[in-house]
Amino acid sequence: MKLQQVMSYVRRALDDYHMIQEGDRIAVGISGGKDSLTLLYALHGLKRFYPKKFEIHAVTVDLGFQNLNLEKIKQLCEELEVPYTIVKTDIADIVFNQRGEENPCSLCAKMRKGALNQAIKEAGCNKVAYAHHKDDVVETMLMSLIFEGRFHTFSPVTYLDRMDLTVIRPLMYMNEADVIGFVNKHNVPVVKSPCPADGHTKREYVKQLLRRLNLENPGVKERMFTAILSSNMKGWSQDGSIEGTELP
Repeated sequence: MKLQQVMSYVRRALDDYHMIQEGDRIAVGISGGKDSLTLLYALHGLKRFYPKKFEIHAVTVDLGFQNLNLEKIKQLCEELEVPYTIVKTDIADIVFNQRGEENPCSLCAKMRKGALNQAIKEAGCNKVAYAHHKDDVVETMLMSLIFEGRFHTFSPVTYLDRMDLTVIRPLMYMNEADVIGFVNKHNVPVVKSPCPADGHTKREYVKQLLRRLNLENPGVKERMFTAILSSNMKGWSQDGSIEGTELP
C-alpha cells in the first residue's frame, strides 16, 4: 500500500469526525509497532497540505524493558523533522517483578497512559493520536460482548476532561492488513515489543477469533464495523461532537 492511500484513509477519518482544528498540537503515541509508525508517516504527510494547520510531536513511553532499542525510531523522527520525546519509566519492573501481576495488561495500560498524558501536557500538546485501526475497533467490540455482555467500543474522538486532552484515532478506517502492506512496502523501522505478555492476551484470543470468523464468513468484519458506525453509541455520530468513551 502506498503512502497516498494511507493518507486518504486518515484524511477521511479526520474529516468525518472533525478530529483536527486549526492550531492543534498533536502528540503521536509511538510504541514502535507497525500501527503507530504508519500513523506517524500519515500525519507527517498530511500536515503539509491539510486545510487546518497542525503540528505533531512523537512520544514513546519506555516501560523499562532492557532489550528495547529505539535508535531507529529516533533516526526516523530526525529524518521527518518531528520532535521526539522518550519517557523513561519503571512500569515493567513494577508490573512483572514488584507486583507479579497474573494479568498485567490492565495495570500496565493505566500506568502507561498516565505517563504518556503527563508527557503530552508537558510538551504543550492538546491532542494525542492513537493508532487504533479498523480491526482494533471491531476486536474491542467483540471483547466487550464476550467478556462484559455489552455492545461497546472506543470512540473516534474522546475528550478526557481531567487532563483537558482530546484523544483521536485517525487510523480507524484502515484494515490491519493494509498497515502490514504499507510497512513491508516502505521498510518501516518497526521495533518488536519486548513485553513477555505480548501475544498471550484476551485481545490476541479475540483477534484470532475474528480472523477465523472472517475466513469462514467472508465480509463479517466489515459488517461488524458497519454495525458500529450505524449504532447509537456515544461518540460515533459525525456531527462534530467530541464526546466519547475511552478504553477501559
